[in-house]
Amino acid sequence: MKPTEGHKRIAILDYLRGFALLGIILVNILPLLAVKVPEPGSGDAIYQRFLFLFVEGRFYTLFSFLFGVGFYLFISRANSKGKNGYVLFLRRIAALFILGWVHVKFHPGEALSVYAVTGLLLLPFYKVKKEINLGISLLLLIAMSMMAFKLFMVVPLMLLGITAGQYRIFEGLAEKIKKVMIVTAILTIVSIAALIYQYQHAPAYPFGFYNGVDETTYTFLSIGIMIGPLVSAFYVGVLILLLEIPFMEKLLSTLKSYGRMALTNYITQTVFIYLAGYVFHLFERVTYLQSFILCLTVYVIQLIFSVIWLRYFQYGPLEWIWRFVTYLEVPPMRKVVKEVE
Repeated sequence: MKPTEGHKRIAILDYLRGFALLGIILVNILPLLAVKVPEPGSGDAIYQRFLFLFVEGRFYTLFSFLFGVGFYLFISRANSKGKNGYVLFLRRIAALFILGWVHVKFHPGEALSVYAVTGLLLLPFYKVKKEINLGISLLLLIAMSMMAFKLFMVVPLMLLGITAGQYRIFEGLAEKIKKVMIVTAILTIVSIAALIYQYQHAPAYPFGFYNGVDETTYTFLSIGIMIGPLVSAFYVGVLILLLEIPFMEKLLSTLKSYGRMALTNYITQTVFIYLAGYVFHLFERVTYLQSFILCLTVYVIQLIFSVIWLRYFQYGPLEWIWRFVTYLEVPPMRKVVKEVE
């Protein structure tokens, strides 16, 4: 690894983390507020179908993959600075596990503790050849996807992220843009076919999947999990291509700040949802479309806060604590403004 590469932040990863957070809250809010089952033929029913076609199973896969990429980059950068990347990483995931253990008490099914455990299990793969990691991750991902094992898909997704780091997929993207266009074009065709296939198995009526579902709904949801990685990869390709357009890069610039504070924003999403639930008595009363409006409100608050915060500080609040626990030293919080002579 070149010296400069070991320290340079890869901007596209922040954009992707921010993008993933936008989708995650749309699904997480449903069980947290016990959103009501839509009435057949209503706008809520249309939105539910939209969520389970285009959102559910798409964004957690991306978030898991990105954690794997971050896993590889963290250890590599630490080692390039002459530090013990393994020891630092173990402290890092220990802190993540504790945070996730607290968070899961309020948000059953949250991802942080799962990521920490999976990161520990995958640590030996850091030194495995990238070709072997690629083969193992793809085989496991196909197997887990076919069986619709959503929780266990985290393992191959993170390993695939590690492999992407080994191949330096996200470094020097400007020189790879033609390849990205070709891959995205292929993914577009495959994703459209996969989504049509899932849509053909959509249940005739809205469903309340938290209390058990019938066979038709189960098939629909299982197909969604199965095709999730493909659709996620399609989203990634589209976002990368959009960011090549100066106007779109400027328009989506807030996603970069949002993604840089991914840990803070992920946790505070839960805080905002519960706060709104208790203040406005929304539990078991809010509809699907109302949950979407609430998510939009959270977006606005968090996006604005992230941009303003990072204008003055180097890390998000929880990112700063995470870094402190990892390195056992107090990192400088405020940005240093260089004086111009």
